[in-house]
Amino acid sequence: MSVSQSCNNLDGGCGIFASDPDAYEVFKEVLHPVIKDYHKVAEIKHTKPDFGDFNNLGFGDLDPSGEFIVSTRVRVGRSHASYGFPPVVNAEERKEMEKISVDALNSLEGELKGTYYSLETMTPEENQQLIDDHFMFKNDDRFLRDAWVYKDWPINRGIFFNHNKTFLCWVNEEDHLRLISMQKGGDLAAVWERLVNAIQDMEKKLTFAHHDQLGYLTFCPTNLGTTCRASVHIKIPKLAAEPDFKEFCDKLNLQSRGTYGWYTENVGGVYDISNKRRLGLSEIEAIQEMRRGVEEIIRREKALQGK
Repeated sequence: MSVSQSCNNLDGGCGIFASDPDAYEVFKEVLHPVIKDYHKVAEIKHTKPDFGDFNNLGFGDLDPSGEFIVSTRVRVGRSHASYGFPPVVNAEERKEMEKISVDALNSLEGELKGTYYSLETMTPEENQQLIDDHFMFKNDDRFLRDAWVYKDWPINRGIFFNHNKTFLCWVNEEDHLRLISMQKGGDLAAVWERLVNAIQDMEKKLTFAHHDQLGYLTFCPTNLGTTCRASVHIKIPKLAAEPDFKEFCDKLNLQSRGTYGWYTENVGGVYDISNKRRLGLSEIEAIQEMRRGVEEIIRREKALQGK
């Protein structure tokens, strides 16, 4: 286990990371109470993966008029079953993970077909442009830094994206893989279907760490389970100004962040709204919970605007 980051950062939300997938069983006496407390569950129990029936999702575009939702994004984390997490993985293992990950990514076809860009070979200008476009991860998070996530940076790290930049994959950041589907507007169904297709194609090539009671395993215990974070950037200036805004989101099992994530301010009344729960429900249930919450947020914003 890794607790070094919590010693240096007392304001962290969790304070502990797993050293490898096996740690969730070997150190369960320590990790399971933390997981139950963070995820607000009475017992360690997770459902089987269920991504839903694309022919009967029950949702499409959450904001057809384009008045409120700026963009929609859904991501999942995945860990290679036979490799450790950042504090314990060595340079040779990270190189192996990059190779098998890139081989799998390069096998994607159709809409998902794209190109892998290594952090080692891209120019500083190319890297900065991807950061400015909010595609590329960085190495400036103090929590991850003190958890040894940036060890040997930037070696054997990179990003894959399709030609439309609607599907991305981060390789060897906090998690071994972060699969991301995103696009402008509120078409959650399109974003979700694209991501699930990518997950299922990648599973044909790679073996991911999974636990019957904890779901998919990730470096940070806060992300395990579905590992699914579904979010919208949404313009809600009236609602966000209400004194009960946080409580309103909490009741819907939603998290509100600044425009560019944790510890950032909103820009132009745009907030990042996402599902909060990851453990104890299926992937499609997590998506549906986010969908219902966003629809309620839009209804409340309209009412406050007198519409």
